[in-house]
Amino acid sequence: MALSDSLLILSLALAIEAAVGYPNRLYTAIGHPVTWIGRLIKRLDGSLNREDWSFRQRRGAGILALLALLTVTGLTAWALSALLQPFDLIGILLLAILASSLIAQRSLHEHVAAVSKGLHEGGIDGGRAAVSMIVGRNPQSLDEAGVSRAAIESLAENFSDGIVAPAFWLGLGGLPGAVLYKAANTADSMIGHRTPRHEAFGWAAARFDDLVNLPASRLTALLIIMAAALHRGASAPGAWQAVRRDAAHHRSPNAGWPEAAMAGALGLRLAGPRVYGEVRVKDRWMGDGRAEATADDIDRALALYRTACALLFGLAAGSALLAWIIAR
Repeated sequence: MALSDSLLILSLALAIEAAVGYPNRLYTAIGHPVTWIGRLIKRLDGSLNREDWSFRQRRGAGILALLALLTVTGLTAWALSALLQPFDLIGILLLAILASSLIAQRSLHEHVAAVSKGLHEGGIDGGRAAVSMIVGRNPQSLDEAGVSRAAIESLAENFSDGIVAPAFWLGLGGLPGAVLYKAANTADSMIGHRTPRHEAFGWAAARFDDLVNLPASRLTALLIIMAAALHRGASAPGAWQAVRRDAAHHRSPNAGWPEAAMAGALGLRLAGPRVYGEVRVKDRWMGDGRAEATADDIDRALALYRTACALLFGLAAGSALLAWIIAR
C-alpha cells in the first residue's frame, strides 16, 4: 500500500472515530478487535505458559507466543487490506472504518470526563468509582487530589498508547501496521506484568511493547506541548522543561513523556509514589508544580487533549496531502 493511501486512511479513521467512536450496539453484537485479540492471547497463555517449566523455558514460550500472535493478527489484517484495496476510494473508506476501531479518542475522553463529573456531582465517592474504571491502583487509597492526578495521568498515557501509537503505525503501515501494534499493546496489558505467572512468559510482550511505543510517546509529548501553546493558562515552556528534566526518570521508558508534558503544561506534579492493589510503587514526580490536583484540572487536561487530537488530525491530513502531491 502506498504511503499516501495509508495516510489518507489514517485521516479518515481519526475523523470517523472522533465523530462516532465504537458504537455500543456493535460491541454488544460482535465484540471489539481488542477482545478478539485478547481471546487469542488468553489461549496462548493457557497452552504455552506452563508452570512446571523453568524460567528460561517460559521466557522462550513467551517469545513463541508473541510471534504466533503477531503472525495471526498481521496476516489477517494484510488479507483484509489486500481484499479491500482494489476497490479504490470505497476500499479506502472501508479500511478507514475498520481502522477507526483501533483508535480510542472518543472513549478515552468519555472515561476521563466521567471522573471529573463524578467528583463534581458525587464527591470523592463518585470520583473513586469513575477512576476505578480506568486505572489499576486502589481507588480507596486516593483522596480528591489522588483521583484527579490518576485521571490526568491515565489521559496522558493513554493518549500515547491508545491513540497516537496506533495512528503512527496506521499511517506508516496501513491496517496491518495498526493491528500489529494493537496486538502487541494488548499482549503487554494482559501478560506483560512482573507476577509469578507472567514475569518470564510476558517478558517478550513487555519489551516489544516498550519498543513499538517509543516514537509515539515522543510525538505525544510534542503534541501536548503544541496544544499548550494554544491555550491560555497552559504553559508550553513548562511542558518542554518538564519533559527534558523528568521524562527519562519515569519507571516506564514511554509513559514519562506524555505525563511530564501534561504536568508541565498544567503546572502540576504527576506520577510519583502510588499504590496498585496492595503494592506501593516508588516513582519520580513528573513536573514541579502543585500535587493538589482538582476536578477542574481534569477539565483543563481534557481541553488540552482535544486540541492535541485536532493537531494529530491536522498532521495526518497534511502528511496525506503532501504524500499525494509527491506521488503524482
